Amino acid sequence: MGWLNLLVRSSRIAVVSLGSTSVHFTVARPSSGHGLVPVTDASVLFELGSTVDANGLVPPERLAELHRVLSLYVIAAQGMHIAPITVVATEPLRRASNAGEVLAAVATQTGGPVHVLRHEEEALLSLFAVLGGRSPRVETLVLDIGGGSSEYAIARPDGPPRLDAVRTGAARLTDAWIRHDPPKREEMEAAFRTARGEVAGTVQGAPRAAIMVGGTATNLLRLVAGDARWRSLTRARLHAAIAMLELTTTDEITRRSPIRPQRARILPGGAALAAAFLDRYGLDRATVSQASIREGVILAIARAGAGWRERLPELVGSPGDGRDTSIEAGASNVASGA
Repeated sequence: MGWLNLLVRSSRIAVVSLGSTSVHFTVARPSSGHGLVPVTDASVLFELGSTVDANGLVPPERLAELHRVLSLYVIAAQGMHIAPITVVATEPLRRASNAGEVLAAVATQTGGPVHVLRHEEEALLSLFAVLGGRSPRVETLVLDIGGGSSEYAIARPDGPPRLDAVRTGAARLTDAWIRHDPPKREEMEAAFRTARGEVAGTVQGAPRAAIMVGGTATNLLRLVAGDARWRSLTRARLHAAIAMLELTTTDEITRRSPIRPQRARILPGGAALAAAFLDRYGLDRATVSQASIREGVILAIARAGAGWRERLPELVGSPGDGRDTSIEAGASNVASGA
């Protein structure tokens, strides 16, 4: 049975994402269908986006901290006989003046390729993680509100997806307008105005369904869900979350719910962007999925190998087994509940 154990181990794929808010490590094994079997998932809140916003680069002391975080992930991958680790970087390392130095250090440490993703690639990876290359039954908005930017795709049953990004995210919008904890009403109104202005120029479309991925949507739902296992962020639930944010300090939020302080701090900006997208496309709700670009990368590597990035548009646009029967199909990590 030794060969079988080796085969199982070799099918595991490890991905690290360097995002605006966190440094995330995901290991999963592709299943026989379109989904993934999770092996491990860990993250460290790092706020790389705020660091780059403040300094224009990643200072040496922060690069040393990143080295310590990555060393733990490398040890974990080695313990699972996984090499190399694929690293993807997003908004902060598209802007950092010393991005080349940071990326070279990361590549040396992890022993694998480092990909600085374009906005369109992030949108494609979120879409791939949720739908697995299958066509949606109805035109569907897939949205990832990140810390520094918000990528989205409008997937269509009979054509390629429309892709774009809003160059602001939950952390950046919060930092721009929120000065108090909890935020004052006029601060929230300013954040809403900015979000609506940013989203006003998004691509044309008439989606009848929406899926939100990533930590912002997950934590907004956690804020109002309590013990309920809801999977939809309805307009009413979003308004309830906004009301709670205006009345509750970050410390109180973290005591009452499983939301970490750094994530709770940026929820006002995330809520403003979520509301703006729902308003822009006339939607009443969005399914909240725990899928992410990391799952998208793992699926892409499993299907296309080392050339996954060049083949990404083809993979996402492929018909797979045929059309979805529901907007959740293919999203193995969609939160359960009503």
